Amino acid sequence: MKHKLELIYFKMRALAEAPRLLLHYTNIEYDDLMSWDYYNKDWSEVKPNIPFKQLPMLIVDKKHHICQSMAIMTFIENLAGINITDPILNAKANAIMQSAQELFMPLNPTVNFATGEKFIKKRDDMTPYLLSRFEDLEKIIKESKKKFFIYDEPRACDFVVFHHLDLSKLLDQSIIKNFPRLEKFLEDIMLIDSVKNYLDKRPKLIDVSIEPKLIIDGVPHPTGVKKT
Repeated sequence: MKHKLELIYFKMRALAEAPRLLLHYTNIEYDDLMSWDYYNKDWSEVKPNIPFKQLPMLIVDKKHHICQSMAIMTFIENLAGINITDPILNAKANAIMQSAQELFMPLNPTVNFATGEKFIKKRDDMTPYLLSRFEDLEKIIKESKKKFFIYDEPRACDFVVFHHLDLSKLLDQSIIKNFPRLEKFLEDIMLIDSVKNYLDKRPKLIDVSIEPKLIIDGVPHPTGVKKT
């Protein structure tokens, strides 16, 4: 059964990115919409009426509202028929996905919004944590002896990990270079045709640490939750 899917988010490369990657990998059609375009209102007006008062949200068939990016990832994986049925492997995949998601703070807000001295301080403060978590992920994928974390084909957990590792390169390109197996993991994800096509076309995040912007349809827009 084909569903009408609408992914609602803001101008930033953060919690909606892994769902986008998974949707493109599985070739599932969806509409990618900014909050103000979908609701025709400012986020401040919409927020009180949104479940959990946050985005992203995946709206299914105009009536079902799926919140929380990890729940969205699980839904997409099930919809695509690539969910992990082995209970042990599924638990391991969920642990990887949750551990990667813990990288969200402070990595995503720093890359998308911090500038100047605040950016430098946040970057320097979080670097030991990133190194420690990347070391954990490097060890896990080496032990799996697979191309990706669970199988030789990616699953939801892989795209959550990919997003945060990829974003870390905008924070400090040198961090990932300490982990050759994770670098290879990134390369393998980027070589998937449907994913590569998305990565080549997605809005580019520029001027990180100075005045972060997303280039949307050729026009740079400041990151944030307001229409520009």
